Amino acid sequence: MKSCTKVGARLWASFLVFGLVGQIAWVVENMYFATLSQDIFAASGRQDLSYIVTTLMVIFSALTATVTTIFAGGLCDRLGKRKPFIAWGYILWGLTIAVFAFIPMQVEETLLLAVATLLVVFDCLMTLAGSTANDAAFNAFVADNTDTTNRGKVNGVLSILPVAAVIIIFIGLGSLYSAENESNATFFLILGAIPTAAGVFALFFLRDKKGLIGTQNTRYLQDTFYGFRPSVIKGNRMMYVVLGTACIVGISQQTFFSYLMNFVIKTLGYGDGFILPVAVIILGAAAMTGIVGVLTDRKGRRGFFLPLLIGAILGTFSLYCLQFLTGAAQTAVLYIGGVLMLGSVLSLGATLSAAFQDYIPAGCEGRFQGVRMCFTVLVPMIVGPIISLCIGLDAMGLNGADFSPPYAIFLAATVVAILALPTLLLVRRDADASRKRLLDKKDM
Repeated sequence: MKSCTKVGARLWASFLVFGLVGQIAWVVENMYFATLSQDIFAASGRQDLSYIVTTLMVIFSALTATVTTIFAGGLCDRLGKRKPFIAWGYILWGLTIAVFAFIPMQVEETLLLAVATLLVVFDCLMTLAGSTANDAAFNAFVADNTDTTNRGKVNGVLSILPVAAVIIIFIGLGSLYSAENESNATFFLILGAIPTAAGVFALFFLRDKKGLIGTQNTRYLQDTFYGFRPSVIKGNRMMYVVLGTACIVGISQQTFFSYLMNFVIKTLGYGDGFILPVAVIILGAAAMTGIVGVLTDRKGRRGFFLPLLIGAILGTFSLYCLQFLTGAAQTAVLYIGGVLMLGSVLSLGATLSAAFQDYIPAGCEGRFQGVRMCFTVLVPMIVGPIISLCIGLDAMGLNGADFSPPYAIFLAATVVAILALPTLLLVRRDADASRKRLLDKKDM
């Protein structure tokens, strides 16, 4: 058994600080911006716009994130630097989050279209900064500073950070946000200050990997679209199989993720008491993800792919079945199924992310982040929300209804997750050979 490459304290601090702060910002974008939109239009009596604007925000945000990462990733490699993109990107990220403080919760009917437009535009501006800092630069930074013997652990920890971010926001700041408030300015101003402070910290603390060399001898556009060349795709076939698998899993997740908070609050009827079940699910999922990350580094990833996908399938299906249960039975299935669903999705995402990093050709860590975004953000965040939109509008019926995310979104997530099985088996089959190649190369 090969020993794991040690990750130093400074690197761990960088991974944790900038990973956590980035996830706090993404939780705000993925959950609270969507929730804000849903609450504004539900209060206005336009429940249909709750689904439509949420879908538009997710789709345009995904497009912005992907295009930004493609160009920023290529520029990161060309300059041979990650630090300035992370530092200044986080500063701007926080400022664009703070802009949402100026959007009112109560909107007159004549202003609904204007508010809907502002929500989409502000979301895209925030994504532009966030994707430069996190999706392009920080992910390249992680790939630079890890190898096949420690990527499972590092990506496992990074996959837990969204969970930690949810806890921090819900418990620490959640009371500042309410659909009943006339304004949620304080909530968004405080959350905006966090990434900005992290960006300032990065200017003094963060260090790029020693020996990182830019690619000034090549053309920028060639670097930027390197990962989309047919010859590159053919020469790195398994990388794209891994990304294709992650894409399908991502579609499954995005089918329900933007509606998860309101599903617990409104559909299940927990109201203000949603924090307890969410906390139990999050902590259980975090523990599962951390354990899986350590085990994949020690034992290899091959034995974990299939069980994690099965866990995601059973977990999402169990939440769909909550509609047929009541009382203690419903609570037990919510907790157990929720932990299984979230833990499996996070663990599988981390394992596939580590596998993707294993297949990246040396020196191309930044250029392939745009390719990753196409598979893990762009397509999932377009297809998944459109599925939710169709299900949600159908559930409302012709006469309309109170906004309440339907159970059927979890059934759709289950069906989509099953579709990942064929490509996952290909990834599983090549896992041991890939690990051996990298370990042999490490020892040379």
